[in-house]
Amino acid sequence: MKQSIPSQAARSGILLVTRAPEEMHELLLELDRHGLHAVRARDLDAAAALSGDAIALVLLDAALAGADLAGACRRLTGAAGTPLFLMSAAPSAAEQSRSIGAGAADYIKLPCKALELTEKILVELALREGAPRLPALPPATALRPQTLEVNYHSVLAGSPDAVVLLDIDNDRLIDVNHHAGRLFGLGIDALLQSNLAALCPPLQPDGRRSADILAAGVARALAGEIRVFEMRCRHSDDSETDCEMRLVMLSVPGRHLVHARIIDLSARKLAESLRAGQNSLLEMIARGAPLTATLDQLMLLIEAQSPGALCSVLLLDDDGRRMHSASGPSLPADYMAALEGAAIGPTVGSCGTAMYRREPVLVSDIEHDPLWAPYRGLAKPYGLRACWSIPILGPDAVLGSFAMYYREVRSPVPDDMHLIDVAVHIAGIAIGRTRHEQELQRHRSGLEQLVAERTVALTQAKERADQINAELAGALANLSRTQEELVRRDKLAALGALVAGIAHELNTPIGNSLVVCSTMAERTRLLREGMADGLRRSALETYLGQAAEADDIVLRNLQRAARLVSSFKQIAVDRASSQRRRFGLRQFVAELMLPLCAPLRDSGFTVEQSIPEALLLDSYPGPLGQALSCLFENCLRHAFDGRSRGRIAIRAQAGDDGGVALAIADDGVGIDAANLDRIYDPFFTTKLGSGGSGLGLHIAHNIVTGVLGGRIEAASDGVNGTTFTLHLPASAPAATP
Repeated sequence: MKQSIPSQAARSGILLVTRAPEEMHELLLELDRHGLHAVRARDLDAAAALSGDAIALVLLDAALAGADLAGACRRLTGAAGTPLFLMSAAPSAAEQSRSIGAGAADYIKLPCKALELTEKILVELALREGAPRLPALPPATALRPQTLEVNYHSVLAGSPDAVVLLDIDNDRLIDVNHHAGRLFGLGIDALLQSNLAALCPPLQPDGRRSADILAAGVARALAGEIRVFEMRCRHSDDSETDCEMRLVMLSVPGRHLVHARIIDLSARKLAESLRAGQNSLLEMIARGAPLTATLDQLMLLIEAQSPGALCSVLLLDDDGRRMHSASGPSLPADYMAALEGAAIGPTVGSCGTAMYRREPVLVSDIEHDPLWAPYRGLAKPYGLRACWSIPILGPDAVLGSFAMYYREVRSPVPDDMHLIDVAVHIAGIAIGRTRHEQELQRHRSGLEQLVAERTVALTQAKERADQINAELAGALANLSRTQEELVRRDKLAALGALVAGIAHELNTPIGNSLVVCSTMAERTRLLREGMADGLRRSALETYLGQAAEADDIVLRNLQRAARLVSSFKQIAVDRASSQRRRFGLRQFVAELMLPLCAPLRDSGFTVEQSIPEALLLDSYPGPLGQALSCLFENCLRHAFDGRSRGRIAIRAQAGDDGGVALAIADDGVGIDAANLDRIYDPFFTTKLGSGGSGLGLHIAHNIVTGVLGGRIEAASDGVNGTTFTLHLPASAPAATP
């Protein structure tokens, strides 16, 4: 037997065919909220396998349909004619036309709000129940839901918002739900005799005509759009309500029907007003506005949120016993004055009791509540019937109370309690800040007195300090004079040592020359006197031999003196006169060592060289050779004192900074640690008077750090020899004139 197709009501599955169903999470939640479950597929084959009797509607991504859009729709709608919505992330007029030709019930342009798409699905499902066909429109007096499908009327009845169905051709409402009657204050029959424009004031707040706005919205809805806009609607008592209208066209052949959902925005507007008011109040508090002005604005804000409410704030004094009026802009001034200075207690109305108990006191009927027995006569003349009071608590004490009065017997609802929480919270912030500022002011006053006292003490201390500073200045001046004298004496001592050293070094060759010259002068005088008696050949030969020997002695001593003078002149190195060029370090050192090592032949001293061929310098070879000669000669003169053999090693390697490290090391006696810090001082030598001038290392240091732009290091343990290391840049700095 052939199986029957289930009715639309038996179907609750929505087949969602898209590559990324997780991106439509909000739609899935909306469908579930309306009792529809989503069946998801990522391609057409999987969707075809899932489509069946339980599927009420198909949502197909146009990207998966491919070129054969009609074939894809037929595969998924099947014999049951399941409605299909085609969704497109790249909508076009051509694709929309092809989707209609392929049998799609609607064409959805993505992105689309989940709520709007769900609403379209619900309307489509309602209209599909039993393949509805609406008959011709009867006279207006007979317009009732009989002209509609029962399922659509059920959708209207179950909607949480006001919903009406518009017949555009006849400009009438042809179906409404009970929420619409409550929103407009009219019965269903009265609504069905009306149109949507008649339910709105003639003009909207922006000055536009309501009829024009609705006509434009309906036209856009009939074009296939879901129109969402704000409108102000009118109640039968002439009060007006801000609403949001959602217009959706119903796809019914031969009819122009628009489904309108009208959402009351009063709660939303109140919530927005409350948030804006809270922000404004917090700004007032942050700016340090007066407490009374802040509390008055807070009371007016809460009263605007709850029509009929009269709000007040009472403050508790510092001793925690009496209350004082702080704000009650809408309450009678005489009433607020009567509460001034009243003592709190267990039966002192709502506010005094709330502060006493430190808990809310909600009195719904002042006239019959025992807490108000002493104050009933005070409230009655002003028509106050209900009072809800909540204590405002600080960190360690009660600050005051917030109260909401009504002129009718009334108990709070959850919305009222929310308003109370907001008011108490903000009032607590404002009062706490004010008390904190008052406390700061008290501390400030105390601090001012303390500052005055400290100022006097500091003034006295300053006077003492000035006196001490004057004494210190005198001592410093005396110390400066003493220091200058010591420096002068040190300079004189150094100059004396320099002069003594130079005199000692020059005295020997000059003295030897003077002795020889004076001796030869005496012998020349004797020779001249002997010529009168006749000069013998042997005497002349003897004199000539002595003269030659004297010449040799004088020449040697004068040459030694000249070398000493030349070494003194080398202290100041003239960079500008040095010739700069690019040269290989290995060949340069080898050529330099040739004459320096000549005197060491056939001796017990050896010189080793270990320099890579690739090391190149762009520098000044003259000054570099001079520095190396000074170091080499210093090594020969001092390193091997008392030894007949030794080794000098000259080695080089590339430095970490791109330069060259050139070292001269010996295995001699080393340098005493006490002398290492002084070896570069001019005229410092351990062999003053023994041929050393004390200038060699000073000259080498000046050349390396000045002309060559490097640095020199000395390392010695005083026993196992000494190593001098020259750290030279690959390219020396340019010479300055």
